[in-house]
Amino acid sequence: MLHLEHLAKVYGDRVVLRDVNVSFAAGSVSLLAGNNGAGKSTLLRIVAGLARPTSGTVRFTGTAPVTAYLGHATFLYPGLSALENLAFWNGVHGLQRSRQELLALLEHVGLAAHAHERAGIFSRGMAQRLNLARVLMLRADLLLLDEPGTGLDAASLALLRQEIGNARQRGAAVIIVSHDLQGDAPLADRVLRLHKGRLAEEGPTSGTTAAADVPAPMEAGC
Repeated sequence: MLHLEHLAKVYGDRVVLRDVNVSFAAGSVSLLAGNNGAGKSTLLRIVAGLARPTSGTVRFTGTAPVTAYLGHATFLYPGLSALENLAFWNGVHGLQRSRQELLALLEHVGLAAHAHERAGIFSRGMAQRLNLARVLMLRADLLLLDEPGTGLDAASLALLRQEIGNARQRGAAVIIVSHDLQGDAPLADRVLRLHKGRLAEEGPTSGTTAAADVPAPMEAGC
């Protein structure tokens, strides 16, 4: 589905990515690992079209897939309610989700009781759950998740991992940036590790305890 060819990214005199060549198949989950500053988020932003590579190409097989990106920014409007936020993105993407479908999505992520509250007063965990609802609404072919477990409690994290499995089953390609390799590696078909701008492929469970120098996603309640 997705092919990165000789991809490079340079900021000033700092080389973040160098000669990255990798493909991502439909119906697969890839875990992108590496130390802080290794270029993981940069790589995902380039794939999402939010940043341009210095050189190299991002190529899709066939038509460009429907892509959903969940990053550090939540893409939520603080003055709108949870329901209004979903309705806004529903319109932006030209979807036809009904009000009841949007409410069902909020219930699915545990926010039904907060549907009419402003997103600006949400905790980080609640905002992340609303962001997850936004992503699930798209039923994307390509799912880009940058530390998606940040701020989620145990139940929400379990839901997230279930939805990653559901996405793979329906044929989506999923790329996850994670600092919780112990918890997330079992979800993945493979682990890709960035080191000094270069990408190396590892087995799906190798290196799961090698990220002790970076924090695991914190847990938080509502």
